[in-house]
Amino acid sequence: MRKEITVSSSEREQLVDITRDVNEVLRASPSSEGVCLVFALHTTAGLTVNEGADPAVRGDILKALKKAVPHDAGYGHSEGNSDSHVKCSLFGVSLPLMFSRRSLVLGQWQSVYLCEFDGPRERKVVIHVLPE
Repeated sequence: MRKEITVSSSEREQLVDITRDVNEVLRASPSSEGVCLVFALHTTAGLTVNEGADPAVRGDILKALKKAVPHDAGYGHSEGNSDSHVKCSLFGVSLPLMFSRRSLVLGQWQSVYLCEFDGPRERKVVIHVLPE
């Protein structure tokens, strides 16, 4: 089973929690156990699993990325979003995630995020369910 979802961001750089969206796809799946591959169809947005309880962690991640990969560092790419491409490459565009009982297997504090690095935009994410 494969499903495409749309994720909207409201800022240039933002971690958007998509855990609920992925779980909704899994609830509709004919498979109750397995792995789902979550894939972002973009070169300036990635995916990650990280802290979901304290929103300050998301801010800290973005703050560290801005310091490590600044927006204006004399890049050659003419569109002005080279930092977004670098950040996407650092995070990656896919996540294999286990699920059980039609729900993601995550630690107590973990959430799944679309990492927006060139927003605000609407992004496409594909969730491909692989049964056990």
